[in-house]
Amino acid sequence: MKSYQLIHELITLAEQLENENQGRPVTIRDFAGFLVTKIGDPIDSLAGTDVRFGKNESAAQEIAYQVDNNIGRLFVYMSRYAKSYIKKALEGTPLLTAEDFTCLSLLLTHDHLSKSELISHNLQEKTSGTEVIRRLIAAGLAKQWDDLEDKRSKQIAITEEGKELLYYVFTDMSNVGKMITGKLTISEKLTLQYLLQKLENFHLEHHEKKTIMNKADLKSFAEQLSSRDQ
Repeated sequence: MKSYQLIHELITLAEQLENENQGRPVTIRDFAGFLVTKIGDPIDSLAGTDVRFGKNESAAQEIAYQVDNNIGRLFVYMSRYAKSYIKKALEGTPLLTAEDFTCLSLLLTHDHLSKSELISHNLQEKTSGTEVIRRLIAAGLAKQWDDLEDKRSKQIAITEEGKELLYYVFTDMSNVGKMITGKLTISEKLTLQYLLQKLENFHLEHHEKKTIMNKADLKSFAEQLSSRDQ
């Protein structure tokens, strides 16, 4: 039985918790909190769990499995899975990428946005964001006009064709959402949603204030965050 060792460790830890509580009844919540304090080094508990890694360069793998790095790597994986599902969901439509979909979806919820606002809301660089807008306009899904107050700026809005297309693909995109959350329970989904929203709030503030402009900025903020973990 492959899980015997794990079961044995859990039983041993449960006995330790009972001994510490001197016979007082303990709950699963008590055990969960106790277990967190006993996990030890995250590297030890995670090592070897990524099937893509080979057996070489243990020092590099140790770095990869540091908890922050491991989370970052998993985010990259999730992003790539999501993009592959979105690409399939958009097959047969003028929308080519996830950015096309999110850009048009943003326009759906506004009367209009300036080009710079739309690119910023869609979390894109100016060049790639401009290309997305160009595609949407060329496909007749969005329209643009000169800003009457600022001749250097353009205003962008969704067209009726764009609205019709979005509502057509919403069902397929909901299937993407189901795939991304996989076999998580409702409780796990709510927990994940809470944590991701917390991260979104943190990163959006940095994005809007443009606080990370170069490697030095990245290092400075990373050091500040590291000091809080200690």
